Amino acid sequence: MAIHRLFVFAAAALIALAAPAQEPAIHPKDTSALRPPPGTKVAIVEFADMECPMCARENPVIQQAVNQYHVPWLRYDFPLPMHNWSFQAAVNGRWFDTKSKNLGDEYRNAVFANQPSIETRADLQNFTQKFAEQHGVALPFVMDPQGKLAAEVKADVALGNRIGVNATPTAWVVTDHGYKQVLDFNKLYQMLDEAQAQTKS
Repeated sequence: MAIHRLFVFAAAALIALAAPAQEPAIHPKDTSALRPPPGTKVAIVEFADMECPMCARENPVIQQAVNQYHVPWLRYDFPLPMHNWSFQAAVNGRWFDTKSKNLGDEYRNAVFANQPSIETRADLQNFTQKFAEQHGVALPFVMDPQGKLAAEVKADVALGNRIGVNATPTAWVVTDHGYKQVLDFNKLYQMLDEAQAQTKS
């Protein structure tokens, strides 16, 4: 009996260690970005890091929700300092945005989907080159010669810092009535249902 209890306790401890710790809710200091675009009533606002495994895990969840609910997805870059290629990936995404916003988002989704195979900046460069070739786009010799794209990424980071973002992914469902942070992405559809019902009331 004692051995059985010990086994149960050890199993519970392992499950607790394996489960990701839930970040506490943020009380935004700056709410200027937590609203839907003009002409829309509901949107998802997300701050993400393309090298973040949790962001990669939740990216298809958000993607499917956006497709099902037909709501805007406002994606902000928040590359974390401990990740060695995430800032460059964010700059790359901005460069593809200059060709078309759809292409930029397709690049971000592709990076997330292939994240396990991208370990270094050289890996990222090779992946980006292949992505560009597959989409009929020629990469420039220097991606961001004047630093404008890097400045845009840094502006997103500054905005995230003003809001109080301290981990990725951090996301909200926003309406013209307010905002609610997504603390459990398994509840994203429920949150969107509630948000859309709220805008109709």
